[in-house]
Amino acid sequence: MLINADFTRRAALAPEHYQWVPSPQNGVERVMLDRVGAEKARATSIVRYAPESYFPHHMHPGGEEILVLSGTFSADNIDYPAGWYLRNPTNSGHQPYSKEGAVIFVKLWQMLATETRYVAIDTNDGANWQIQDNREVCQLFSDDSEQVSLQRLKANEALFTDTVFINAIFTDTIKGGAEILVLDGELIDAELADNAKTYTRGGWLRLPVDVIPQIKAGIHGATVYLKTGHLSKVIGAKVEEK
Repeated sequence: MLINADFTRRAALAPEHYQWVPSPQNGVERVMLDRVGAEKARATSIVRYAPESYFPHHMHPGGEEILVLSGTFSADNIDYPAGWYLRNPTNSGHQPYSKEGAVIFVKLWQMLATETRYVAIDTNDGANWQIQDNREVCQLFSDDSEQVSLQRLKANEALFTDTVFINAIFTDTIKGGAEILVLDGELIDAELADNAKTYTRGGWLRLPVDVIPQIKAGIHGATVYLKTGHLSKVIGAKVEEK
């Protein structure tokens, strides 16, 4: 299965165009944002758990990245309410479920084989946010291949600016592409000046290497998940079902 599998092209999906597809497990469905492979796939998805739904214990050979968007997601008897960010490294395993129901943003099979560190960050905790170049930023992960953060933009503020790219965290990362999920407010993509597109909460964009995006917050600002650098060498692009 190939969905938005050409990583040299822009890809985007607005929430009003979500198509929910049942997973093999009852009560769990997903919106496939990009995908290379069948069930064992390099995949980026929005996944919705109905109350009292679960997956049996399983492994993630290529790792798993999760941002809990709503409800409470649980795994191995630990609860993660909306706002928690998780990274389960390569060759890790877990048994995920939700008692009350949950919606999560998930990326599978997109980690380096050398990544071994578990990450769990509560983005609701103000102590995890810092001011960087006059912007509120919650740093989630950074290594040589990618940088991940949540960012709060003021009204009409450009997401990508020269100042942002100068600081130590964002140096040259736009050259490695970018991926954005709108968590609150609105983003305006003005790639085509006469046909600007607005993305509300749940809107997803993927920008290829070396694109210079014209993206800014709407009049009420925006909070976004931002990953940069990861498309310079796409991990898992040749995953095959076994």
